Amino acid sequence: MRASVPISILVALCTLGACRQGGLYPDGEISNDANRPEYGDPDAVEPYDGDNEIVLEAQENFPTALDFHQKVIWRTCTPFDGVCHNSKEYPDLRTPAGFISTFGAPCNLQFGEFQSVYDGCERTGDRIVLGGGGFGEGELEIGYIEYLPGESNGFDSTPADDAPGLHIHLATPAQNDRPEGYATADFSRKFITDGVVEELVYASLSTRWWVLGDGTHLVGEVPDYRVEKVQDLLAIGIVEGDANHNGIFGATVYERPATLLEPGDPESSYLIARLRGEMHGEEVPGSRMPLANKPFSIPEMLALFCLVEGYSEEASTTGLTLPIDYRNCSYSDDPEGLNLLGAGVTWEGRVRKILEFNCGGCHSGTEPADGLNLLEGDVYERLLEKSAHVPELALIEPGDETASYLYLKLIGDDSIVGQPMPYNPITGEGTLTQAEIDDVLTWIINGAVEDE
Repeated sequence: MRASVPISILVALCTLGACRQGGLYPDGEISNDANRPEYGDPDAVEPYDGDNEIVLEAQENFPTALDFHQKVIWRTCTPFDGVCHNSKEYPDLRTPAGFISTFGAPCNLQFGEFQSVYDGCERTGDRIVLGGGGFGEGELEIGYIEYLPGESNGFDSTPADDAPGLHIHLATPAQNDRPEGYATADFSRKFITDGVVEELVYASLSTRWWVLGDGTHLVGEVPDYRVEKVQDLLAIGIVEGDANHNGIFGATVYERPATLLEPGDPESSYLIARLRGEMHGEEVPGSRMPLANKPFSIPEMLALFCLVEGYSEEASTTGLTLPIDYRNCSYSDDPEGLNLLGAGVTWEGRVRKILEFNCGGCHSGTEPADGLNLLEGDVYERLLEKSAHVPELALIEPGDETASYLYLKLIGDDSIVGQPMPYNPITGEGTLTQAEIDDVLTWIINGAVEDE
């Protein structure tokens, strides 16, 4: 068997000329047969030859999926920790391979606030079987599970709904002969391999259990010596059938769970739904994407829609180099319909979306900047109230932009203290595009109409 040559010795030999003088490479040439992917044939699809300027712009700027990733996804969706999709946020979109892996990938694996989970993303929950204790022998689907830390009182009486312990909410009631007992809970997950349904028991927990209410709420006692065991159980990543805790088990309502990007169907793609705020006319919870950067332009949206519509389930990473088929893309007939900012210069039609996209990253959550939440509550009514910084001005004064604090802040008027908004402290950049500012101005001048 040939012995390998340590790299340090190889470098030394080559430095002394051994590689060239009858040594490892007697002909003086180093072989370099790298296995690199080849770019797709530019003639694989016929180019769009119509006169729609949006389609022509998209085709020129984003001829392939690789171009779209480099010029749009990488720029818009990955730069900042905490609000963008890099190594700290699911899905990781930094690389072309990461982007392509979103096709067919599940959309609700990221830990976070359960309220942000869309019903259409929910999968069939894992199962729990309580052995012994008079709880019956049937499998029970887990809706959601939560551990409420606290000092265990031994459960001398039936625990309250919010008592310390492990709370498991079920899809159907537990069949029990008595409301409490000591039992071993086996947690399992079903798989389908070559058409055969298989089940894997991946964890067990023995403790005292109570059945509350209508039987769909289990509470397990967690004494101090079992806390670590419970934390290890939760760290496994239990699949919850009702991950958003709203009583709807998405896997039973929808034909199949939504995916991040659905090959051939942009309208059913969760990432696109988060850009638009809706899927098939149904509102999708969570902040509109992107949070920290400008929303996609119409040509960028067209490129994404045509890419997804023409993408095959059999494609691989090399499919990124194939041309996007704008000629046969159904969305090329009406690209204006993909405008994320809507059609009418009203609050609901356009302005709300401008502020959500550009300002929602800071003005949201439990502690929004300056106490102004632009994503939750009756935002329109709040904008008609007085400014906290300049009480003599309303945030928006219908018909008078000079008396509208928010507009003056957007344009960086000298009468308003501080940086123009929106302001990104990471890049030092701020303000909206002129077109967006013009839309806000037009909206105010025309009476700040809420909806048409």
